[in-house]
Amino acid sequence: MTSQPTPTKAAPAGEPGGGLQAGLKNRHLSMIAIGGVIGAGLFVGSSSGIATAGPGILLSYALVGTLVVLVMRMLGEMSAANPTSGSFSAHADRALGRWAGFSIGWLYWFFWVVVLAVEATAGAKILQSWIPAVPQWGWALIVMIVLTATNLVSVGSYGEFEFWFAGIKVVAIGAFIVVGALAVFGVLPGVHSDKAGLGNLTSHGGFLPHGPGAILTGVLLVVFSFMGSEIATLAAGESEDPQRAVTKSTNSIIWRIGVFYLGSILVVVSLLPWNDPSIKKQGSYVAALDSLGIAHAGQIMNFIVLTSVLSCLNSGLYTASRMAFSLGRRGDAPKAFARTTGRGVPRTAIVASVLFGFVAVFFNYKFPDSVFLFLVNSSGAVALFVWLVICFSQLRMRKIIQREAPEKLIVKMWLYPYLTWAAAALIVFVLGYMLTDTEHDGRETVLLSLLVAAVVLVIAVVKEKLGGGRTAEQTADAERARAEVGA
Repeated sequence: MTSQPTPTKAAPAGEPGGGLQAGLKNRHLSMIAIGGVIGAGLFVGSSSGIATAGPGILLSYALVGTLVVLVMRMLGEMSAANPTSGSFSAHADRALGRWAGFSIGWLYWFFWVVVLAVEATAGAKILQSWIPAVPQWGWALIVMIVLTATNLVSVGSYGEFEFWFAGIKVVAIGAFIVVGALAVFGVLPGVHSDKAGLGNLTSHGGFLPHGPGAILTGVLLVVFSFMGSEIATLAAGESEDPQRAVTKSTNSIIWRIGVFYLGSILVVVSLLPWNDPSIKKQGSYVAALDSLGIAHAGQIMNFIVLTSVLSCLNSGLYTASRMAFSLGRRGDAPKAFARTTGRGVPRTAIVASVLFGFVAVFFNYKFPDSVFLFLVNSSGAVALFVWLVICFSQLRMRKIIQREAPEKLIVKMWLYPYLTWAAAALIVFVLGYMLTDTEHDGRETVLLSLLVAAVVLVIAVVKEKLGGGRTAEQTADAERARAEVGA
């Protein structure tokens, strides 16, 4: 499955002097972009959203999906002008200041290394249910080691694994939508379900059985399942044609969210009443497949979830290591993070990221209700922080690009600056609403995430004030990595 990296090309803008290599093919980037919006959270987390908002969860997904489309459009505008492995962190460095790039870069790295532990544990549970002779911690260890090895070989091997992982997810969810839609309209051969029908959207307490307020509560439950849509812009810096990759992934995100999220959830709430006990007991997708009498639905879904988990692990390790690499190049992380092997792999950045992941896995098994719970909750709102920083960075970067290199505005944010401000306001509103949410731990998540963000921000400011300045070489790297669009 491992592919050989393509011949080294001139490093793309923002990656000067032979660091990372252009080892990702266009087909890799296309599938990474498609699969990036299909997280394991969609399969395993949608049942709680359906129970909370009923069919109205569709509006929650549509609201968050619209926000993600707007944020990705902003990120696409900046990344098409300057593809870089640091993505929004490098853009924030240039647009808002070094403190912003430092803070959001480290917070994003923290988020993904915690995700490594969460996903490794989720995958280990599934694998142990199939082969119980190996303990759960053993499976978590095996999964982490295999995917670490994959990332250490070359960026091409990461791309090839992710191509197949994402491909399985895409085919599976596409098949689910087609089969489910046929069943809803009563034209699926050999299958008749008494429960299926569009009437389920309004027949059991109405479209909003718990009132309009449940839409916002649903937003809190589904917003984090969208994290990962930005991975394509980070990976673009190692692709054959970075600008084309960014433009393509940005332009296609509307249909990707519309089909994979809204389409599949619409099928679920049409196949079964939203309050059917099986949705909460088995999970929304398993319950939907079971309602059609499909044999071994649970095991089929477990395989798909496992694929999603492995995909998330693979991409999480890649993303964390590239962010660490970018921070290293800008002098905001140990210099060793910026070193690459002959194949263009940032080995130290990968090893450091996975070591923290291993530590988090240990905490998950040893202190699940204290240390690990703190790690999960304190990284929970990072997605919203990242999106907010992207909004403010784009407001400044648009002016810089227009002044220095207007021809690089290949992708443009719609109705600038009004939609950018609207997206930022919506993110602030969601964060504020989370502070009122005690039932689903929203308040604790925001407060702990703000605490960690404040600590990182203080470190950034102190580092800069107390002589933590960049060397001449790091300054040169930072200037290029900070979207030196006129260069």
